[in-house]
Amino acid sequence: MATMRCVVVREHGGFDRLRLEERPIPVPGPGQMRIRVQAIGTNHLDTWVRRGVPGHTFPLPLIPGSDACGVVDALGPGAVGCREGDPVVVLPGVSCGACEACQSGLDQLCRDFHILGESCDGTCAEFVCVPAANVAPKPRALGAPEAAAICLVFQTAWNMLVRRAELRAGETVLVHAGLSGVGSAAVQIANVLGAQVIATAGGAEKCAKVKALGAHHVVDYKAKDFVAEVRTITGKAGVPVVFEHVGAATFDGSLKCLARGGRLVTCGATTGGNVQLSLHAVFFKSLSILGSTMGSKGDLRHILRLFDQGRLVPVLDRTLPMAQVGEAHRLLEAREALGKIVLTA
Repeated sequence: MATMRCVVVREHGGFDRLRLEERPIPVPGPGQMRIRVQAIGTNHLDTWVRRGVPGHTFPLPLIPGSDACGVVDALGPGAVGCREGDPVVVLPGVSCGACEACQSGLDQLCRDFHILGESCDGTCAEFVCVPAANVAPKPRALGAPEAAAICLVFQTAWNMLVRRAELRAGETVLVHAGLSGVGSAAVQIANVLGAQVIATAGGAEKCAKVKALGAHHVVDYKAKDFVAEVRTITGKAGVPVVFEHVGAATFDGSLKCLARGGRLVTCGATTGGNVQLSLHAVFFKSLSILGSTMGSKGDLRHILRLFDQGRLVPVLDRTLPMAQVGEAHRLLEAREALGKIVLTA
């Protein structure tokens, strides 16, 4: 029986819990496509799967990974949309496709929605079988590592800014951690929408890279108080939108940065999810606090077209072989990466 290499998490813990194993090459079921994986995008979600999240149960053993680029290797019965040999990317969100949310283009709200590598085996393998609905043509201008770096973070940032916060041309948005995966996506998407971008980043090198992505103002949060800087930039008015994903370390300051009627949208809490919130500020300033997880596959296909048009670009720090997945996790957790880290299969 032919086998493949894959990364498996069998129990939560440190980097040593990322085990390189061999498994039989999967056979695509009805409506599925098998992808011969060339590159695997890493995300903070992968580190949470490895470490574990209090109160959440992951179905271990589990192959992590939500993003991938490769070539269609085999088609299961009834699978349509791509042909064998087509270069493709994997769309990370899986849903039933039959409920009202799915058929309204809100598949991320499906009761059966899940993310590859979180509640089912993911993409950190030499071969992966996924529903045909989760396979899309690779943007022509991108190589496999670049294409593997874009789907989850751009889908998330698009849903946050376009669908939830409804960011409009002429508005100003504060984007935290502008060189992170979702942060660098948000800086670019906000520019496409015609908004002014204030971004934060840690250190001069990161600030310069965020500026090159199109941020109009960049605040080095290691050297300056981002709340005071936003007040100065906006003439004490504050910003209509804050793009949050850092959590406890920035949440209170983010609320202070909002203008009256402002919207804070959040997709994560990498520094902790327990925050204090004064409802007085919320109702006196008519603030909105919006949660957001992932986005629709329809929006993601639109985003991929923007890459084809050259209006969005991947932000890639480095590639590593799949066997060095532990180093990829270390770089993510230490915030040493200047962009996305991609594994090669």
